[in-house]
Amino acid sequence: MVQMDPVDKLMRAALLSDEEFVVALNDILRKDLRITIRELSLESGIAQSSLYKILHGKRSPNLSTLRAIVRALRRYYRHSEEEFIGLIAARPVLDIVVERIADVEGHRVNIREYPVHTMEDAIVSAVRAEREGAIAIVCAPIVSSVIEQLVHIPVATIIPKESVQRAIELASKKAWL
Repeated sequence: MVQMDPVDKLMRAALLSDEEFVVALNDILRKDLRITIRELSLESGIAQSSLYKILHGKRSPNLSTLRAIVRALRRYYRHSEEEFIGLIAARPVLDIVVERIADVEGHRVNIREYPVHTMEDAIVSAVRAEREGAIAIVCAPIVSSVIEQLVHIPVATIIPKESVQRAIELASKKAWL
């Protein structure tokens, strides 16, 4: 199922009614981006008081306000023009990754590291990677199913093969000592 771009959804809602616009904007802020009105205010240059009035139905957004909101939201969805994949892993895993640019079928994509220590760190990093414009996330299997439920970009799971066997052998040797 193809999901509509949230900003396009917001624009369609704005054309329907102020009420639909408010519902769509609230959904984007709370569910998609998980940002506050203050953060949107800072990014858009619109006063917090104006945003509160719009979100509480006390004021209709004018065209310049709508444009500023859309520009700000687009920046949140595509923080950077360069495409990158967020690699979420513990520092020892990140240290063995040699390449920081992947060439996949002639298409170059940067790899941006998100070092983590806990499952909570991984979840927060996934949301952050999506906010920063990641086109996909690569992470460990223990958190991938949770992350898939939180973000709206593809999630790939790291499936170690050789390292698992090496870890088993090392654990066995340590156990036999």
